[in-house]
Amino acid sequence: MRWSLLLIDGGLVVLFAVLGNRSHDTGLGIGDVLGTAGPFLVALILTTLLLRGHRRPSRMVPDGLVVWTGTVAGGMLLRAATDLGGVQVSFVLVAAGVLGVLLCGRRLLTGLLLPATRG
Repeated sequence: MRWSLLLIDGGLVVLFAVLGNRSHDTGLGIGDVLGTAGPFLVALILTTLLLRGHRRPSRMVPDGLVVWTGTVAGGMLLRAATDLGGVQVSFVLVAAGVLGVLLCGRRLLTGLLLPATRG
């Protein structure tokens, strides 16, 4: 169950990329979506592993907040370092908001529906 919730987090990051690419007409092919989602997926995985977030996949504080901010910050750093896209303030704010709703919202829902996953 725990690892499946982390896979859902990855799917939510891909959803973020699909929605962003769709709204900016930047392509919905696998390469286009992974180009957008890739840095955030790497940041999500690294943050989760460093935090050992797989042990408490539905705990909001501090785990969910750390995973969210680590995913956004790490994703932006990787985008800038690899020249995979811009890191304009407006994009940072939108990404932080959307990923916050998706990643923290998933934790809220699963914490309510599956209390044993809160840790």
